[in-house]
Amino acid sequence: MGEKRETMMSELDYTKAQLAFFYIIVLLSLDVLNPVKIFLHVFPAIAPWHIASLAIGCMVYTIVMNLRPLLYFMTKIFFHSILSIFFSDVQVVGRENIPKYGPVIFTSNHANQFMDGLMIMCTCQRTISYLVADKSWNRPVIGHLAWSMGAVPVKRAQDSAKKGSGTITVVTESASDADVLQVIGKDTKFSSEVKAGDKVRFPNSAFGIKVASVDSDESMCLKVEEGVLDAIASQPFPDYVTFDILPRIDQKDVFKNVLEKLASGGTIGIFPEGGSHDRTDLLPLKVGVALIAYSELEKDGINVPIVPVGLNYFRAHRFRGKATVEFGSPTYIEPSTLKDYKRGGQERRNVCNNLLTRIENSMRSVIVSVPDYDTMQVIHAARRLYREDGITQTAEERQDMGRRFAEGYKRMLLSVNGQPPQEWLDLQNRLLAYQKELRELGIRDYQVVGLDYEEVELGDKTRGDGETVLHRMNIVGHITHLLFIGTLAVLPAMFLNVPVGLASRIYSNRRRKAALAASKVKVKGYDVMLSERVLCSIVLVPTLWFTYAALLFFFTNLDGPALAVCVTSFPLISYWSVVAAESGMVDVKDLRPYVMRLVPSARRRLVALPAKRKALRKDLRKIIRQIGPSLGDIYYEKELDWQKITLETRKMSFSEPRASKKDE
Repeated sequence: MGEKRETMMSELDYTKAQLAFFYIIVLLSLDVLNPVKIFLHVFPAIAPWHIASLAIGCMVYTIVMNLRPLLYFMTKIFFHSILSIFFSDVQVVGRENIPKYGPVIFTSNHANQFMDGLMIMCTCQRTISYLVADKSWNRPVIGHLAWSMGAVPVKRAQDSAKKGSGTITVVTESASDADVLQVIGKDTKFSSEVKAGDKVRFPNSAFGIKVASVDSDESMCLKVEEGVLDAIASQPFPDYVTFDILPRIDQKDVFKNVLEKLASGGTIGIFPEGGSHDRTDLLPLKVGVALIAYSELEKDGINVPIVPVGLNYFRAHRFRGKATVEFGSPTYIEPSTLKDYKRGGQERRNVCNNLLTRIENSMRSVIVSVPDYDTMQVIHAARRLYREDGITQTAEERQDMGRRFAEGYKRMLLSVNGQPPQEWLDLQNRLLAYQKELRELGIRDYQVVGLDYEEVELGDKTRGDGETVLHRMNIVGHITHLLFIGTLAVLPAMFLNVPVGLASRIYSNRRRKAALAASKVKVKGYDVMLSERVLCSIVLVPTLWFTYAALLFFFTNLDGPALAVCVTSFPLISYWSVVAAESGMVDVKDLRPYVMRLVPSARRRLVALPAKRKALRKDLRKIIRQIGPSLGDIYYEKELDWQKITLETRKMSFSEPRASKKDE
């Protein structure tokens, strides 16, 4: 049985709404049953406008008194339509893990900028108030939408970062045993530019290191905390490097607003990574979410459930991509650790870091995290080849298999100290080459399966000349049919969608380049592209409609009703053209193998693909049978606790380097 899709209404509520709608239609159709008409007939002194004025007044009062929930509801409906246009499929896993009542903190990976918050808001039945960067809050459109969603603006240190004067080096002798590290500057102005509590960021790093004290213009000390030594080790010290200064931000008002929402039973959405990125793994989490959870437990005695949300996108930066939203099992604070939090100092930092580690593990349990893009390509190819052909997997099954391959791959690398046997490397290279060949030929893996069942062998002696001619005529006829269908699908989009699509693509690419230049963590900046396309479209689409309306008004003889019908039909036609164009693109993709068969060199490659795929599948399954038993539960068990699995993998990753150093 397929997955049951949940909507904003339950089935019972939807049935009630339908019955109420039809009941109102009956009352409006028959005066004898219309209670307002009956009332006016009994009391002729009362005019119809009296009752209408009273009803309008009550409506205005109701709207004013419930403005925020109504705004949220209308914004949610609006974004539902946005998602249905820009994504071809959004599937949800694990809704049963969301508490129905009481305060909740949602933590999510941040792979698609503004779209991430919209995706969770539209797939979650709870009303969520997101923490939004002050930089985004002050942007047109985004800020207004964030306000309507009840978001809380947050100032981020990285948004106020400034270049420090001169260059610096860090004294790394005995760094592993020290509480502070001395920084020596050259042509620096520490006394005027830096204060204790600020952070320093090195080149090509997103990690900020807290300043413990400022001694002079050319000397200061950095506090040694978790992650600091790794950040220091990534720099070419004792050589001098440039640096950024991240000022200390007072978040007291933000914490106050957040704690008030949680105390009243509200929900908060946080992206603990601190900013969006297009990497294939999580960035180090900020400690803010742990401080919020502990503060609420200390202040109001509420142990707030922290629910991880995994946003897994396929072709995230492209139009009509796909997404899977997965809600994981909640994480709770261990009540016994509250006394350590209250003591402050190092004990507070320890319990917050421990909670942060548990939150990170829970977030990893709802995403498919891999070291790099090539590894992700290998895992996607392996998952498709390993499963049985012709079987449609649910979103939950795809997520589960993807995580098994990802975690298994990490453990295999750890077991061989990052030096896999040549047999593994050869298979990995073959998988990447197979993916590359599919891209060059413009076909998908599922189409290769179809090629195996068609008689396309070159020089087939069993066919006569007449049969060969008929076969080629069939191909030409199929091409003609697909082109005709595609043309019909594209025509409506030419006037309503193509101008906006081209403009938004140019705009989003410019924004991507600007975001990439300003970021320390982005790889190609793809995480901002879809968000910027959506924002651009929100402005340009109604502008284009109004332009067409003006042209129809001034340059045609259409009367008022006809003009109104034309203008109000623009949204429907626009959406229909999107769906029709997508259907046409499916036909175009199916057309590609037929076109490529007309090219002799490409035809030979197409003929060889099914055999190549079979060999890859055979070798892949052979290696999995060899290595699988060593992976334990990942290989044998049907149901897995992914929080436990990801935690075990991380423990292995920390223990392996120590073991290898000890052996040396």
